[in-house]
Amino acid sequence: MLNDTLKAFACIARHTSFTRAAAELEVSPSALSQSISQLEARLETRLLHRTTRRVGLTEAGREFLQRIAPALAEIDEAVEQLHRHGGSPSGTLRLTLPRIAGPQLLEPLLGDFARAHPRINLELLVEDTLTDLVSRGFDAGIRLGEALEQDMVAVPVSGPLRWLLVANPKYLARRGAPGHPRELLQHDCVRYRYTGSGVVERWEFERRGHRFDIAVDGPVTTNDNDLMLRAVLDGLGIGLLLEQTVCEHLESGRLQSLLECWCPPSPGFYLYYPSRRHLPAKLRVFIDFLRQRERKLR
Repeated sequence: MLNDTLKAFACIARHTSFTRAAAELEVSPSALSQSISQLEARLETRLLHRTTRRVGLTEAGREFLQRIAPALAEIDEAVEQLHRHGGSPSGTLRLTLPRIAGPQLLEPLLGDFARAHPRINLELLVEDTLTDLVSRGFDAGIRLGEALEQDMVAVPVSGPLRWLLVANPKYLARRGAPGHPRELLQHDCVRYRYTGSGVVERWEFERRGHRFDIAVDGPVTTNDNDLMLRAVLDGLGIGLLLEQTVCEHLESGRLQSLLECWCPPSPGFYLYYPSRRHLPAKLRVFIDFLRQRERKLR
């Protein structure tokens, strides 16, 4: 069927590999290659660049995928609607999420969700960049509220979050504590670099309606929040970290909070997805599950 071939093409584009796509589709790579060759012959257009090392979309293939991806999603949605009449939600739910959302949001509920919905398979891709959900075949993504694209449906799945400036008391004994955020420019700071864009995070502050951000400097820059925490605990500098990740260290005295009046709560995690006429059942029950957990934690 043409639909199966188009879905296979989208799968290859997502994996950039015939071998990985064939494994997901449970067919042989040679059979998959033959199907794509037949599709290209039918369309009289080359859709994929093939080399011995990688597979990539041609310009025509990229435009074709952008056009067919919404239609493929609609077909999957229609099939799921039929399944809803015959039993519980099922299928693979593909989500993209940042590293920080794993331990803070998903890890505590994965087991409970799997037991409540055994026919749904969760596929979670951890990446800190904003992702084109449609072209890459994701059902939804999870990101912090301030990082969402405007054309997405966004559902809050956590309460507000707070980022705290923290430092090891030994560092503060050696360098002193800043009395104002701008004094951080004279301090060693542990910085975060976004994986996709390569941009180093600027630290944002707000008090009594006065808002600004600064570009700090320091001896350690990383794209991993656990490494940031480790560097701060080791006294290498001041860090800006999520409150939930440092609360036990604040209670034990291993870390000290700084300038709290300049660190108000910020938007929490949102689940976002492309606007559709009908929400897939597997995604709907996942959203409901996240919301129920958030209400229990209030």
